[in-house]
Amino acid sequence: MSVVEVGDLTFDVDVLGPQDGTPVVLLHGWPQDRRSWREVADRLAAQGLRVIVPDQRGYSPGARPEGVENYGSDLLAQDVVDIAAALGHDRFHLVGHDWGAAVSWVVATGHADRVLSLTAVSVPHLAAYNEALSTDPDQQQRAAYIGLLRRPGKAEQILLEDDGARLRAMYGGAVAPDDEAAYADRFSQPGALTATLNWYRAMGPELSATPAVTVPTTFVWGASDQALGRYGAERCGDHVTADYRFVEVDGGHWLPDTHPDLVATEVLARVLGR
Repeated sequence: MSVVEVGDLTFDVDVLGPQDGTPVVLLHGWPQDRRSWREVADRLAAQGLRVIVPDQRGYSPGARPEGVENYGSDLLAQDVVDIAAALGHDRFHLVGHDWGAAVSWVVATGHADRVLSLTAVSVPHLAAYNEALSTDPDQQQRAAYIGLLRRPGKAEQILLEDDGARLRAMYGGAVAPDDEAAYADRFSQPGALTATLNWYRAMGPELSATPAVTVPTTFVWGASDQALGRYGAERCGDHVTADYRFVEVDGGHWLPDTHPDLVATEVLARVLGR
């Protein structure tokens, strides 16, 4: 593990592969951290890519400011650009899962000059997701849990009681027991769960106005995803003006854990043109 300093924040970052390899940044989701990319990252590094996997804002103990205002999408996106730059990469390929995908869409639109390509896993373009939330009863039902996560104090109480039983239940058995234990340990650290839930609490209407993506993009979605339905997934491509590939997987939400070969293959196809 390396540490990367960005302003007053210090991020824990795994860096794999040859120093001269093509840079690829992998962004994790909630409730996970950088270890969720372990299997995919190893596969990408073995193919000669320079793989950068940070614990993002709120997850790295040294990058855990207090206050919801410190977790807006613009700040999360700027972190990605700054971490890559600190490691010597002004341009990079970008991969994100879950909240990491949401941040990736913001990076790819707000910092398009820095992003060579995007591979988003599970979460579609944020305008497509907002449309689904606004018009699709199925997606509205799937997203009902977000209301709880946005409730300060109550969410922390429910998720941490009984040794994090409800938090662990979210993985549905798709995540390795050792990883479940590691996540539970991380989120039990003072202030850690609140910091990561602040991503949800900082969400605003600006996400629904995310512009169209102009960089080559692949979207990977599990047909059995419990949180993200078909409506938004099938409309994701309406918000990409560059080359676009939609990959539907016979799987659920935790695709980097359950389908690392497939995810790595899609990333390599986008990055290397295979």
